[in-house]
Amino acid sequence: MSTVAPIQLGLKENRKQFWLLVLINGFVGAMVGMERAVIPEFAEDVFGISGHSALLSFIVAFGLAKSGANLMMGRLTGRFTRKQLLLLGWGFALPVPWLLLFATRWEWVLLANLFLGINQGLSWSATVVMKIDLVGEKHRGLAMGINEFAGYLAVGLVAFLAGYIASSTGQVTYAFIPGVGFSILGLLLTILFICDTHAHVQTESRQSHIPPLKSVWKDTTWRHANLGPVTWSGFVNNMNDGVLWGLLPVLLTTKGYSLQEVGLLAGIYPVVWGVGQLVTGRLGDLFCKKQLLSLGMLMQGVAIAVLFYTQAYLALVLALAFLGVGTALVYPNFLSVVAENTPPDQRPQSLSIFRFWRDFGYVVGAIAAGIFSDILGVSAVLLGAALLTAGAGVLTEVRMCCTRKWLWHSRRCPECSTASL
Repeated sequence: MSTVAPIQLGLKENRKQFWLLVLINGFVGAMVGMERAVIPEFAEDVFGISGHSALLSFIVAFGLAKSGANLMMGRLTGRFTRKQLLLLGWGFALPVPWLLLFATRWEWVLLANLFLGINQGLSWSATVVMKIDLVGEKHRGLAMGINEFAGYLAVGLVAFLAGYIASSTGQVTYAFIPGVGFSILGLLLTILFICDTHAHVQTESRQSHIPPLKSVWKDTTWRHANLGPVTWSGFVNNMNDGVLWGLLPVLLTTKGYSLQEVGLLAGIYPVVWGVGQLVTGRLGDLFCKKQLLSLGMLMQGVAIAVLFYTQAYLALVLALAFLGVGTALVYPNFLSVVAENTPPDQRPQSLSIFRFWRDFGYVVGAIAAGIFSDILGVSAVLLGAALLTAGAGVLTEVRMCCTRKWLWHSRRCPECSTASL
């Protein structure tokens, strides 16, 4: 008589499924990377669109769809398995490169970004939740670092690739061809090899001592001492990313850089961001996440301000690398903080609410960039984003607490109450 092996939590114990999910998340990130450096050129060359407000409308479409899909993810986890939601996300990815390749009107591009946003909201969220399910508490920061590393390294590398293809062929549209392969491979890998993680959730629920949140929406959005600042910082982080996504290529072009140079520079930030998370996610398992989050937000604020004031190529490289390091410090630890402050059965809902507000920052950033850059200029938008980002770092330092030793002190800070504040 055969017996079923007990479910074990841990990165080593579930390494095959974990690394498959890492690979799949790389393909999810690649779908965004193909647009990252070439959309402004694509909009102007193919559709004659150069105004900031019209140009950034594609980011608004993407951000609205992604934030809405993130919020929907939390509700759908009660009715569907993680694997089913991952497959649904890939279903929305399939038409994206085809719509961009054959777009005859700007509305096609907006539709493609609506589908892309839904793909990112469902697929990226599913891989995050499934990895957290698999690894348990001990290596959660490392797991999130690896997950975000794979996604954002793919964003940066494919941004390089897209810029190279557009520059070398003289046809910006060709930059979207690799997206056909990325979407098909992601879908096939999910269908053939990914297993659901429901049993792992049940195992962790029996072991968890985290008290339930009184109101998942209110606590995650603002009321909880740790969750509230993390949600606000996530919103501000993606707001400044939305600004840079739309305006960085424009800014670099006005500084006299070629399309190929713009692709290279635009890719530095997400590559450093992606690679850095291999280290910063693990740091979150060892040190107080509060310190990492406040430092990372302050570093981003300084780097964004420097981007406007420098003209030299080397200085731009260093500023974008500094920005990437700051973002790497916060991104995996956002997710880890949410996971460690919510019980397993409420975790998908809390993560979906956090990711909703975080990715709604894309919408606000794109709208602000479009309106204020046309009225006040790119510099005003960049400096405003820098101030808000640094302010989020200060708020994190003031409000959050932690239960591990401080980053630059050996003493322990007070235990954070798990009650909603």
